[in-house]
Amino acid sequence: MKENFQGNVKALVFDLDGTLIDSKRDLVLSVNATLRELGRAELAEDLAASYVGSGAPILISRALGGAPQPDELERALKFFLGHYEEHKLDFTKEYPGVRETLEQLRGVPMAVLTNKPVNISVRIMEGLGLAQFFRVIYGGNSFATKKPDPLGANTILEELGVTGEQAVMVGDSEVDVQTARNARMISAIVNFGFGTHDRKAHPADVYLDRMEDLVPLVS
Repeated sequence: MKENFQGNVKALVFDLDGTLIDSKRDLVLSVNATLRELGRAELAEDLAASYVGSGAPILISRALGGAPQPDELERALKFFLGHYEEHKLDFTKEYPGVRETLEQLRGVPMAVLTNKPVNISVRIMEGLGLAQFFRVIYGGNSFATKKPDPLGANTILEELGVTGEQAVMVGDSEVDVQTARNARMISAIVNFGFGTHDRKAHPADVYLDRMEDLVPLVS
């Protein structure tokens, strides 16, 4: 399907966790630190990581079993965000090929749209030296709604001056596929991320074994 997009892609919108950066260990460690703080049992790494992608409140709600009391969720979320802020770059790094790909695509308008809080997202990108490549970086609290609602994506498309058909949403989860569909964008999913993705229910237009595979899609 790649041939269908060659020469037509004018902008790129990237997810963050599991797409540009491997933040799995730092996120899981902060989730389990939160559970210990609340006297709860820790979660297995892959299970905790599977809860990532819909924003911090849903991540912590899922980690607490899916139906925590409001006061417990508030306490847990506050602790998690504080712990993660302190440890956000302990182990987090960009995936192989990401920096090289962004360098090659520097002339293409690019943005980040994540459900992670925006301030911590910007600080991570700045800390890794990746923020320079993006026109805008938006997080889960940048808009009234989060992905897969298309509000954020549509705002970015307008700011970059392109239509959905001219832009690729690059992600690692079914949330990113749904976002692309809702904004009428091309959907590209990386095969190396850790997001939850039912590929039969939410197939992408193209799958990327390496981030470098993105370069031929762009004019």
